[in-house]
Amino acid sequence: MIIDVHTHPIFHKAISDDKQVLDYRKKEFGIFKQSPSPLESVLQEMDYMNISRSVLLPLDLTTQSAGWIVSNEEVKQLVDLAPDRFIGFASVDPHRNDAVEVLDYAFRELGLKGLKLHPSKQKFYPGDDKLKPIYEKCLEFDKPILFHAGMSWEPDAPAKYAQPVNFEEVAIAYPELRICLAHFGWPWVHETVMLLLKYPNVFTDTSLLHMDNALDFYRQVFKTNMGPLWIERNLNDKVMFGTNSPRFKAKRLLPALEAMEFRPKTLQKILGGNAQVFLGERRNDRPWLN
Repeated sequence: MIIDVHTHPIFHKAISDDKQVLDYRKKEFGIFKQSPSPLESVLQEMDYMNISRSVLLPLDLTTQSAGWIVSNEEVKQLVDLAPDRFIGFASVDPHRNDAVEVLDYAFRELGLKGLKLHPSKQKFYPGDDKLKPIYEKCLEFDKPILFHAGMSWEPDAPAKYAQPVNFEEVAIAYPELRICLAHFGWPWVHETVMLLLKYPNVFTDTSLLHMDNALDFYRQVFKTNMGPLWIERNLNDKVMFGTNSPRFKAKRLLPALEAMEFRPKTLQKILGGNAQVFLGERRNDRPWLN
C-alpha cells in the first residue's frame, strides 16, 4: 500500500471551472504550464504508480491575498468523488479572527482528516501565541498537522518562517500532536533529522526535488548529506512518501525512492506504514515512539 501524503489538487477539473480562480491558484502556487485533469485521469495516474490513497492539501490565504489555493469545501467535494482514494486535509489562515471556528467546521462538519499550514506563505512563526488555539483544536479532534518546512517554490514565501528549528517549541509544548515537517525541511536537513530523532511526534516526507534528477538528489540528501544508514537505523519510523504534486510527480519520485536500496520493511514503512501512524489509523509498532 502506497500513500502519498503531500498533493495539491489545484488542477482537478471538478473544482477548476472558474478561470479567475484557476489563474489565482497558478499565480500563488507558482506553476503555470499545467491544465485541469478529470478525475478519471487523476485516478489512472495513481493506479499506474500503485498509489492507493493521496492526501489533498488546501491553503487558506484569506489575509495574505484574499483567497484560497483550494478551499476546505473544495477538498471535501473531491473526497466525496473518490472517498476510498482521497484523504482530505483542512487549512486555515492563522491571522483571521475566526480561524478556530473555520477549523472546527472543517473537522466537525466537513470531516477532514488533518490540517495543512504553510508558515512561509501564510507568514507566521510556528511558535506564535496565536497558533495555540489552532494546535489545541487539532488535539481536541486528534488531527495531525502537515507543515510546509524549508524552501518553498511559491512566490512571496520567505524561508525564514519555515526553518525546521522554529518548530521545536511546538513539538515540546504539544507532545501528543502529530507533526509532519514536509520536504525534509530542505536545505536544513540536519535540523529536520535532529527533530525527528528527538521528538516522537515529529515526522517528515520525501516531497523534495530542488535540483538535478530525482535519483541523484535523493542520493545526495539521503546518502551523502545524511549518513547512508540514518534512515535505516534511526529514522525508519519517521519518513513518509510525498510528492508535492503537481510540482513533482510520483512517476519521477517513486522510482528514485525505490532505487535507494532500502530494506523491504523500511521501504514499506516509508511508502505507507508511517503515514497510517501519522494519520492516526494505527499505532506505531514501537511503543516507545507512541
